[in-house]
Amino acid sequence: MAAPLCVIGAGRMGQGIAASYLIAGLEVSLIDLKPRAADEQARVHDAARAAVRAELGMLARLGVLSEDQADAALARLRLRARDDATADLRAARAVFEAVPERLDAKRDALRWLDEACPADAVVASTTSTFLVTELAALTAHPERFLNAHWLNPASLIPLVEVSRGPATRDAAVDRLLELLRMAGKTPVMCAPSAGYIVPRIQALAMNEAARMVEEGVASAEDIDTAVRLGFGLRFSVLGLLEFIDWGGGDILYYASRYLAGALDPRFAAPDVIARNMEQGRNGLRDGQGFYDYAGMDVDAYRMQRLEQLRDRLALLGLLPRCGSALAGAGAAPAA
Repeated sequence: MAAPLCVIGAGRMGQGIAASYLIAGLEVSLIDLKPRAADEQARVHDAARAAVRAELGMLARLGVLSEDQADAALARLRLRARDDATADLRAARAVFEAVPERLDAKRDALRWLDEACPADAVVASTTSTFLVTELAALTAHPERFLNAHWLNPASLIPLVEVSRGPATRDAAVDRLLELLRMAGKTPVMCAPSAGYIVPRIQALAMNEAARMVEEGVASAEDIDTAVRLGFGLRFSVLGLLEFIDWGGGDILYYASRYLAGALDPRFAAPDVIARNMEQGRNGLRDGQGFYDYAGMDVDAYRMQRLEQLRDRLALLGLLPRCGSALAGAGAAPAA
Protein backbone atom coordinates (compact mmCIF):
# COMPACT_ATOMS: atom_id res chain seq x y z
CA MET A 1 0.00 0.00 0.00
CA ALA A 2 1.89 3.02 -1.30
CA ALA A 3 -0.64 5.57 -0.06
CA PRO A 4 -0.55 6.41 3.63
CA LEU A 5 -2.90 4.63 5.98
CA CYS A 6 -5.15 7.23 7.58
CA VAL A 7 -6.35 7.10 11.18
CA ILE A 8 -8.90 9.72 12.24
CA GLY A 9 -8.57 10.52 15.92
CA ALA A 10 -5.29 10.97 17.75
CA GLY A 11 -6.35 9.49 21.09
CA ARG A 12 -5.27 6.22 22.68
CA MET A 13 -6.92 3.90 20.15
CA GLY A 14 -5.78 5.95 17.17
CA GLN A 15 -2.24 5.94 18.52
CA GLY A 16 -2.29 2.16 19.03
CA ILE A 17 -3.56 1.51 15.50
CA ALA A 18 -0.99 3.90 14.09
CA ALA A 19 1.79 2.09 15.98
CA SER A 20 0.63 -1.26 14.59
CA TYR A 21 0.97 -0.11 11.00
CA LEU A 22 4.14 1.88 11.58
CA ILE A 23 5.73 -1.34 12.85
CA ALA A 24 4.44 -3.17 9.79
CA GLY A 25 6.31 -0.68 7.60
CA LEU A 26 3.50 1.57 6.39
CA GLU A 27 3.36 5.33 6.42
CA VAL A 28 0.54 6.47 8.67
CA SER A 29 -1.30 9.77 8.77
CA LEU A 30 -2.73 10.33 12.24
CA ILE A 31 -5.37 13.03 11.87
CA ASP A 32 -6.73 15.19 14.68
CA LEU A 33 -10.22 16.13 13.62
CA LYS A 34 -11.01 18.83 16.17
CA PRO A 35 -10.54 22.45 14.93
CA ARG A 36 -7.83 24.12 17.00
CA ALA A 37 -5.72 27.25 17.13
CA ALA A 38 -2.22 26.79 15.68
CA ASP A 39 -0.41 26.71 19.03
CA GLU A 40 -2.90 24.25 20.51
CA GLN A 41 -2.67 22.05 17.40
CA ALA A 42 1.10 21.95 17.74
CA ARG A 43 0.78 20.84 21.37
CA VAL A 44 -1.71 18.10 20.42
CA HIS A 45 0.58 16.86 17.65
CA ASP A 46 3.61 16.87 19.95
CA ALA A 47 1.67 14.93 22.60
CA ALA A 48 0.43 12.39 20.04
CA ARG A 49 3.93 11.86 18.62
CA ALA A 50 5.32 11.42 22.13
CA ALA A 51 2.58 8.92 22.96
CA VAL A 52 3.27 6.86 19.81
CA ARG A 53 7.00 6.98 20.57
CA ALA A 54 6.28 5.77 24.10
CA GLU A 55 4.20 2.92 22.66
CA LEU A 56 7.02 1.92 20.34
CA GLY A 57 9.53 2.28 23.16
CA MET A 58 7.44 -0.04 25.34
CA LEU A 59 7.46 -2.63 22.55
CA ALA A 60 11.25 -2.22 22.27
CA ARG A 61 11.63 -2.83 26.02
CA LEU A 62 9.50 -5.95 25.62
CA GLY A 63 11.83 -7.18 22.87
CA VAL A 64 9.21 -6.97 20.12
CA LEU A 65 11.43 -4.63 18.10
CA SER A 66 14.77 -2.88 18.48
CA GLU A 67 15.27 0.78 19.36
CA ASP A 68 16.48 1.38 15.80
CA GLN A 69 13.31 -0.21 14.45
CA ALA A 70 11.23 1.94 16.80
CA ASP A 71 12.96 5.08 15.53
CA ALA A 72 12.44 4.03 11.91
CA ALA A 73 8.77 3.30 12.60
CA LEU A 74 8.25 6.70 14.20
CA ALA A 75 9.78 8.38 11.15
CA ARG A 76 6.89 7.00 9.09
CA LEU A 77 4.31 8.86 11.20
CA ARG A 78 2.62 11.97 9.82
CA LEU A 79 0.61 14.21 12.15
CA ARG A 80 -2.16 16.07 10.40
CA ALA A 81 -4.81 18.60 11.34
CA ARG A 82 -8.24 18.51 9.73
CA ASP A 83 -7.40 21.33 7.34
CA ASP A 84 -4.16 19.82 6.01
CA ALA A 85 -5.24 16.16 5.74
CA THR A 86 -7.02 16.44 2.39
CA ALA A 87 -4.19 15.17 0.20
CA ASP A 88 -3.54 12.15 2.39
CA LEU A 89 -7.23 11.24 2.49
CA ARG A 90 -7.57 11.64 -1.28
CA ALA A 91 -4.82 9.04 -1.70
CA ALA A 92 -6.04 6.70 1.03
CA ARG A 93 -7.43 3.27 0.19
CA ALA A 94 -8.51 2.67 3.80
CA VAL A 95 -9.32 4.86 6.79
CA PHE A 96 -9.83 3.94 10.44
CA GLU A 97 -12.18 6.24 12.37
CA ALA A 98 -11.18 6.41 16.04
CA VAL A 99 -12.82 9.62 17.30
CA PRO A 100 -14.42 9.75 20.79
CA GLU A 101 -17.39 7.50 21.50
CA ARG A 102 -20.06 10.15 21.00
CA LEU A 103 -22.62 9.93 18.23
CA ASP A 104 -22.18 13.59 17.28
CA ALA A 105 -18.42 13.08 16.91
CA LYS A 106 -18.96 9.96 14.79
CA ARG A 107 -21.50 11.78 12.61
CA ASP A 108 -19.13 14.69 12.02
CA ALA A 109 -16.22 12.38 11.17
CA LEU A 110 -18.18 10.17 8.79
CA ARG A 111 -19.79 13.05 6.94
CA TRP A 112 -16.38 14.65 6.52
CA LEU A 113 -14.95 11.38 5.21
CA ASP A 114 -17.83 11.13 2.71
CA GLU A 115 -16.43 14.23 1.05
CA ALA A 116 -12.72 13.78 1.71
CA CYS A 117 -12.13 10.14 0.68
CA PRO A 118 -12.16 8.59 -2.78
CA ALA A 119 -15.26 6.54 -3.56
CA ASP A 120 -13.40 3.22 -3.35
CA ALA A 121 -11.76 3.86 0.04
CA VAL A 122 -12.81 1.53 2.86
CA VAL A 123 -13.91 3.32 6.03
CA ALA A 124 -13.87 1.34 9.30
CA SER A 125 -15.02 2.65 12.68
CA THR A 126 -13.19 1.36 15.72
CA THR A 127 -16.22 1.97 17.95
CA SER A 128 -16.83 -0.29 20.92
CA THR A 129 -20.27 1.26 21.52
CA PHE A 130 -22.29 1.73 18.34
CA LEU A 131 -23.56 -1.00 16.02
CA VAL A 132 -22.40 -0.90 12.43
CA THR A 133 -26.04 -0.49 11.39
CA GLU A 134 -26.32 2.68 13.49
CA LEU A 135 -23.18 4.25 12.08
CA ALA A 136 -23.79 3.15 8.49
CA ALA A 137 -26.92 5.32 8.56
CA LEU A 138 -24.68 8.36 9.14
CA THR A 139 -22.63 7.95 5.96
CA ALA A 140 -23.57 8.47 2.33
CA HIS A 141 -21.49 5.38 1.44
CA PRO A 142 -22.67 2.45 3.60
CA GLU A 143 -21.39 0.06 0.92
CA ARG A 144 -17.79 0.75 1.98
CA PHE A 145 -18.38 1.02 5.71
CA LEU A 146 -17.65 -1.50 8.49
CA ASN A 147 -16.84 -1.64 12.18
CA ALA A 148 -13.37 -2.85 13.19
CA HIS A 149 -13.14 -3.25 16.96
CA TRP A 150 -9.54 -3.39 18.17
CA LEU A 151 -8.67 -4.56 21.69
CA ASN A 152 -6.26 -2.65 23.90
CA PRO A 153 -3.31 -2.56 23.81
CA ALA A 154 -3.95 -2.35 20.06
CA SER A 155 -0.29 -2.70 19.13
CA LEU A 156 -0.01 -6.06 20.96
CA ILE A 157 -3.38 -7.84 20.95
CA PRO A 158 -3.75 -9.70 17.64
CA LEU A 159 -7.55 -9.95 17.56
CA VAL A 160 -9.78 -7.45 15.72
CA GLU A 161 -13.57 -7.98 15.64
CA VAL A 162 -15.09 -6.98 12.29
CA SER A 163 -18.78 -6.26 11.78
CA ARG A 164 -20.32 -5.54 8.37
CA GLY A 165 -23.59 -3.78 7.66
CA PRO A 166 -26.39 -4.98 5.35
CA ALA A 167 -25.10 -2.74 2.55
CA THR A 168 -21.37 -3.46 2.99
CA ARG A 169 -19.86 -4.85 -0.19
CA ASP A 170 -17.80 -8.03 -0.12
CA ALA A 171 -14.91 -6.13 -1.71
CA ALA A 172 -14.80 -3.74 1.25
CA VAL A 173 -14.77 -6.64 3.70
CA ASP A 174 -11.98 -8.38 1.79
CA ARG A 175 -9.86 -5.24 1.66
CA LEU A 176 -10.25 -4.58 5.39
CA LEU A 177 -9.37 -8.17 6.29
CA GLU A 178 -6.29 -7.98 4.07
CA LEU A 179 -5.28 -4.70 5.69
CA LEU A 180 -5.67 -6.11 9.20
CA ARG A 181 -3.59 -9.17 8.34
CA MET A 182 -0.95 -6.84 6.92
CA ALA A 183 -0.44 -5.57 10.47
CA GLY A 184 -0.26 -9.11 11.86
CA LYS A 185 -3.81 -9.04 13.17
CA THR A 186 -6.30 -11.90 13.20
CA PRO A 187 -9.77 -10.68 12.22
CA VAL A 188 -13.01 -12.43 13.21
CA MET A 189 -16.44 -11.63 11.79
CA CYS A 190 -19.30 -10.68 14.07
CA ALA A 191 -22.95 -9.82 13.33
CA PRO A 192 -24.21 -6.37 14.38
CA SER A 193 -24.77 -7.13 18.06
CA ALA A 194 -24.08 -5.12 21.20
CA GLY A 195 -20.77 -6.04 22.79
CA TYR A 196 -19.25 -7.84 19.79
CA ILE A 197 -17.72 -11.14 20.99
CA VAL A 198 -14.97 -10.46 23.52
CA PRO A 199 -16.57 -7.54 25.43
CA ARG A 200 -19.83 -9.49 25.76
CA ILE A 201 -18.10 -12.55 27.21
CA GLN A 202 -15.72 -10.59 29.42
CA ALA A 203 -18.51 -8.39 30.83
CA LEU A 204 -20.25 -11.49 32.17
CA ALA A 205 -17.02 -12.94 33.55
CA MET A 206 -15.88 -9.69 35.20
CA ASN A 207 -19.27 -9.02 36.75
CA GLU A 208 -19.41 -12.58 38.10
CA ALA A 209 -15.92 -12.20 39.61
CA ALA A 210 -16.98 -8.93 41.28
CA ARG A 211 -20.19 -10.58 42.49
CA MET A 212 -18.19 -13.37 44.17
CA VAL A 213 -16.15 -10.78 46.06
CA GLU A 214 -19.40 -9.05 47.08
CA GLU A 215 -20.85 -12.35 48.28
CA GLY A 216 -17.72 -13.30 50.21
CA VAL A 217 -17.10 -16.42 48.10
CA ALA A 218 -13.36 -15.69 47.86
CA SER A 219 -10.90 -12.83 48.08
CA ALA A 220 -10.07 -10.72 45.04
CA GLU A 221 -6.56 -12.16 45.11
CA ASP A 222 -7.74 -15.79 45.13
CA ILE A 223 -10.32 -15.18 42.41
CA ASP A 224 -7.69 -13.58 40.18
CA THR A 225 -5.24 -16.40 40.88
CA ALA A 226 -7.95 -18.90 39.93
CA VAL A 227 -8.62 -17.01 36.70
CA ARG A 228 -4.95 -16.72 35.74
CA LEU A 229 -3.96 -20.32 36.55
CA GLY A 230 -7.21 -22.16 35.79
CA PHE A 231 -9.61 -20.27 33.57
CA GLY A 232 -7.19 -18.19 31.53
CA LEU A 233 -4.57 -20.86 30.86
CA ARG A 234 -7.05 -23.38 29.53
CA PHE A 235 -8.91 -20.89 27.38
CA SER A 236 -5.70 -19.61 25.84
CA VAL A 237 -5.51 -23.03 24.19
CA LEU A 238 -9.12 -24.13 23.83
CA GLY A 239 -11.91 -21.80 22.78
CA LEU A 240 -15.02 -21.76 24.96
CA LEU A 241 -17.12 -23.77 22.50
CA GLU A 242 -14.21 -26.13 21.83
CA PHE A 243 -13.95 -26.64 25.60
CA ILE A 244 -17.65 -27.58 25.74
CA ASP A 245 -16.99 -30.24 23.11
CA TRP A 246 -14.04 -31.58 25.12
CA GLY A 247 -16.00 -31.98 28.32
CA GLY A 248 -19.39 -32.73 26.75
CA GLY A 249 -22.38 -30.48 26.21
CA ASP A 250 -24.47 -32.71 28.45
CA ILE A 251 -22.02 -32.12 31.32
CA LEU A 252 -22.45 -28.36 30.84
CA TYR A 253 -26.23 -28.76 30.71
CA TYR A 254 -26.48 -30.59 34.05
CA ALA A 255 -23.86 -28.40 35.75
CA SER A 256 -25.73 -25.31 34.56
CA ARG A 257 -29.04 -26.69 35.83
CA TYR A 258 -27.51 -27.26 39.26
CA LEU A 259 -26.01 -23.75 39.38
CA ALA A 260 -29.28 -22.19 38.20
CA GLY A 261 -31.08 -23.87 41.09
CA ALA A 262 -28.40 -23.21 43.68
CA LEU A 263 -27.48 -19.67 42.70
CA ASP A 264 -29.53 -17.89 40.05
CA PRO A 265 -31.48 -18.63 36.84
CA ARG A 266 -28.84 -16.70 34.92
CA PHE A 267 -26.72 -19.88 34.99
CA ALA A 268 -29.21 -21.90 32.92
CA ALA A 269 -27.78 -23.26 29.68
CA PRO A 270 -29.04 -21.80 26.38
CA ASP A 271 -31.41 -23.86 24.23
CA VAL A 272 -28.65 -24.82 21.79
CA ILE A 273 -27.05 -27.01 24.47
CA ALA A 274 -30.28 -28.97 24.98
CA ARG A 275 -30.83 -29.29 21.22
CA ASN A 276 -27.31 -30.63 20.75
CA MET A 277 -27.96 -33.21 23.49
CA GLU A 278 -31.18 -34.34 21.81
CA GLN A 279 -29.35 -34.72 18.50
CA GLY A 280 -26.42 -36.66 19.98
CA ARG A 281 -24.01 -33.78 19.44
CA ASN A 282 -22.30 -33.68 22.83
CA GLY A 283 -18.79 -33.15 21.51
CA LEU A 284 -15.68 -35.22 21.02
CA ARG A 285 -17.06 -38.51 22.26
CA ASP A 286 -19.98 -38.28 19.81
CA GLY A 287 -17.79 -37.08 16.95
CA GLN A 288 -19.74 -33.86 16.70
CA GLY A 289 -20.77 -30.92 18.81
CA PHE A 290 -20.16 -27.28 18.00
CA TYR A 291 -17.44 -28.69 15.74
CA ASP A 292 -17.46 -31.72 13.44
CA TYR A 293 -14.76 -34.26 14.33
CA ALA A 294 -15.62 -36.77 11.60
CA GLY A 295 -12.48 -38.05 9.91
CA MET A 296 -10.25 -36.31 12.45
CA ASP A 297 -7.43 -38.07 14.28
CA VAL A 298 -8.87 -37.13 17.67
CA ASP A 299 -5.91 -38.46 19.65
CA ALA A 300 -3.48 -36.34 17.61
CA TYR A 301 -5.76 -33.32 17.99
CA ARG A 302 -5.91 -33.78 21.77
CA MET A 303 -2.13 -34.11 21.97
CA GLN A 304 -1.62 -30.98 19.89
CA ARG A 305 -3.79 -28.93 22.27
CA LEU A 306 -2.06 -30.43 25.32
CA GLU A 307 1.33 -29.58 23.83
CA GLN A 308 0.18 -25.99 23.41
CA LEU A 309 -0.91 -25.93 27.05
CA ARG A 310 2.45 -27.42 28.09
CA ASP A 311 4.28 -24.67 26.20
CA ARG A 312 2.28 -21.95 27.97
CA LEU A 313 2.94 -23.55 31.35
CA ALA A 314 6.64 -23.82 30.53
CA LEU A 315 6.81 -20.10 29.69
CA LEU A 316 5.31 -19.30 33.09
CA GLY A 317 7.49 -21.79 34.97
CA LEU A 318 4.41 -23.77 36.03
CA LEU A 319 5.11 -27.24 34.68
CA PRO A 320 4.92 -30.10 37.18
CA ARG A 321 8.36 -30.98 38.54
CA CYS A 322 9.14 -34.60 39.27
CA GLY A 323 10.18 -35.12 42.89
CA SER A 324 9.59 -31.50 43.82
CA ALA A 325 7.89 -32.46 47.11
CA LEU A 326 11.10 -34.15 48.29
CA ALA A 327 13.55 -31.50 47.07
CA GLY A 328 15.37 -29.96 49.98
CA ALA A 329 13.49 -32.07 52.52
CA GLY A 330 16.53 -34.12 53.47
CA ALA A 331 16.77 -37.88 53.67
CA ALA A 332 13.66 -39.89 54.37
CA PRO A 333 13.38 -41.10 57.98
CA ALA A 334 14.54 -44.62 58.68
CA ALA A 335 11.84 -47.28 59.02
